[in-house]
Amino acid sequence: MAPAAASVAPPSTSTASSVFLLRRFPSPSPAPGRRLAPQPRRARLLLQVALTSEVSSDDVAAEEAAAAPKIGRRVRVTAPLRVHHIVKAPDVDIQGMEGVVKQYVCVWKGKRITANLPFKVEFQIAVEGQPKPVRFFAHLREDEFEFVDEE
Repeated sequence: MAPAAASVAPPSTSTASSVFLLRRFPSPSPAPGRRLAPQPRRARLLLQVALTSEVSSDDVAAEEAAAAPKIGRRVRVTAPLRVHHIVKAPDVDIQGMEGVVKQYVCVWKGKRITANLPFKVEFQIAVEGQPKPVRFFAHLREDEFEFVDEE
């Protein structure tokens, strides 16, 4: 079994802390009566993991406040997009469809996350053979839709 040494960095005063892991590999031992040629040293593995993020709560609150007026508004999709996750209507082109912004997903439990498609939009589509329209959600970027003025 390889002897492994793990060291943990002392806690710091900043909001981010790191964990360092160091693993040493054993050197090969020659068989009795045999000598091995010198081998180059093996590289050590060093791994650093960030445990917390450096985002202040003021930044997150400002981001949520900026997205709050957009939630509940009607939007129209302007980009050519196809969705394939609707079971009752596979492969639907949603360009030109109108829906309602239901959620901003870049902030989760008070922390910022890196959502590539941050706006969750609800759509309804009439499907042949269904008495009611089928409701589905799609995640979109802000440049893929425009706000529809409700008159």
